[in-house]
Amino acid sequence: MTELRALLFDVDGTLAETEEVHRVAFNTAFAEAGLDWVWSVDLYRALLAVTGGKERIRHYLDKYRPEYVRPANLDELIVALHQAKTRIYTETVADGGVPLRPGVRRLLAQARAAGLRMAIATTTTPENVTALLNTSLAPEGEGWFEVIAAGSMVPKKKPAPDIFIYAMEQMGLQPEECLALEDSENGLIAARAAGLKTLVTVSDFTQGHDFSGAVLLLDHLGEPDAPFRVLAGDAGAAHYVDVDLLKRLHAC
Repeated sequence: MTELRALLFDVDGTLAETEEVHRVAFNTAFAEAGLDWVWSVDLYRALLAVTGGKERIRHYLDKYRPEYVRPANLDELIVALHQAKTRIYTETVADGGVPLRPGVRRLLAQARAAGLRMAIATTTTPENVTALLNTSLAPEGEGWFEVIAAGSMVPKKKPAPDIFIYAMEQMGLQPEECLALEDSENGLIAARAAGLKTLVTVSDFTQGHDFSGAVLLLDHLGEPDAPFRVLAGDAGAAHYVDVDLLKRLHAC
């Protein structure tokens, strides 16, 4: 059996419950631009089926605002809106407004101590990733990860496997040496298409997704004094995710 050598982490919903912050940032960016677009929680949950912020804005116009008269510079407008949204989001994160999910900091520290290599594989922008890691994890949090594969570094975003394949290529690793940690159906599809076994922790915006194929499905990673709840799969006697459990999941 190939030894587990690396962990590949999604960010939004996996490391932290960021989606509500993203939603509010989108709405603020729209208001700053003088647009009457408002994404409710239910609408944003539906829009999350489309990965990538710029892609999400375009999908919103196509499906929910067909009456909107598109300007000749629509592409530039979408880029500007997304840049404004990223600025608002990173400012919120820098103010300490996005804590990590239960068990994340503990597991990351333990994985580092155990010599496991770690990478980020996400569709969000690199700026969003570094803002979260350096504020919510540690001042040097970005440096905890050997590779940060994010945003438009690859041609296709999740559910395509490109971002995971890119991260593994940068690390010189094969799928059988890695384990992915995700929170969404698109993320799980992408990880599995890349040949990765995947642990899923359901987030606020991904409840009800189809997580068939995950090696373990939990409500969160858990802490010694705040155990996780198993939604599907077998965690054995474990009550929180640690390196030993990850190695057992990888070997199953």
